[in-house]
Amino acid sequence: MQTNLKEAETIAIAPTSAQLLKIGQVATQSDFSVKTIRYYEEQGLLIPVVMRSPTGYRLFKPAIFNRLGFIKRAQSLGLSLNEIGEILIIRDRGELPCGMVRKRLLLKQKTIHEQIEALEILRSELQYILSGWQEKPDRDSFDRTICPNIET
Repeated sequence: MQTNLKEAETIAIAPTSAQLLKIGQVATQSDFSVKTIRYYEEQGLLIPVVMRSPTGYRLFKPAIFNRLGFIKRAQSLGLSLNEIGEILIIRDRGELPCGMVRKRLLLKQKTIHEQIEALEILRSELQYILSGWQEKPDRDSFDRTICPNIET
């Protein structure tokens, strides 16, 4: 019996049960907790690399490590799991999501810049308040205020 080339490629690429990893093995080798891996699966982030055994155990393809590495790095850059999920959907369609990743990172950079500006304004305001701080403010304002140093 002869198989066509496409079937032969599928057979050669499909992982054998020896290549599949249980969740504990993935956790040990990746430094992610079992709980986190389960959560990522529930969120749909691991769809193409996880399957179930006939008895219901999670079995992972070796590509799980690339996927977990991407998730970890994307989170460290400030992307949310929802954003990461959207990026992974594009990748799972067979496309490189670099354009979307760039857009997300540019937006994240803009947000951080705005937060830094707001924090610098807050720091200036705190410096101003602390520079005129009175340890024992006027007793006459006692009934009208809680802390006259910060109430203007």
